[in-house]
Amino acid sequence: MAPIEEGGFGRTLCVLTGASRGFGRALATLLARLLSPGSVWRQSWWRSTPGLRVVPVPADLGSDAGLQQLLGALRDLPRPEGLQRLLLINNAATLGDISKVFQTLSDPAEPFKGWTLYCAGKAARTMMFQVLAAEEPSVRVLSYAPGALDTDMQLLARETTVDLDLRKRLQDMKTNGELVDCGMSAQKLLNLLQRDTFESGAHVDFYDL
Repeated sequence: MAPIEEGGFGRTLCVLTGASRGFGRALATLLARLLSPGSVWRQSWWRSTPGLRVVPVPADLGSDAGLQQLLGALRDLPRPEGLQRLLLINNAATLGDISKVFQTLSDPAEPFKGWTLYCAGKAARTMMFQVLAAEEPSVRVLSYAPGALDTDMQLLARETTVDLDLRKRLQDMKTNGELVDCGMSAQKLLNLLQRDTFESGAHVDFYDL
């Protein structure tokens, strides 16, 4: 899939979480080229980028204190002159503890054995985005599934997943070269956002593009 044009998102205030590694880092590298000079880039990690005002905010978004830290930083951030777009990409994620089965978890049937918290979180996010799209028609909302990525998170999954059959399947995916390159998936997401033809609130999978 061909990359979209440089500066294609115009002058943007962009917030990207989970940008320090894996899919988020690949996405940040590609996205930076699509922001016009004068854009403001807010994220947990990034290097200096010519023409962009980069404001890193190291924060643990799994805690209320970390979330409030990010929200406070956003409130204090001056809006760039001639702002054309506000882009929020919530990429920060965790598998939770996948070494335990459902009965041993304090939080509440999931497709992957041992992945109760992760799968429940994904399902909740999809519904939350659908509700947000219905309540805020002026906001474009997308839930993107990036595929089985070759990341540290996938390494953790294939080493600690409680179900041995699933663990072997994850290991086989790595051995057989079936894992998705982060850059390829990130490019698909950016092309999807640039075309902007998806239904707001939709769930789009990497493998369907």
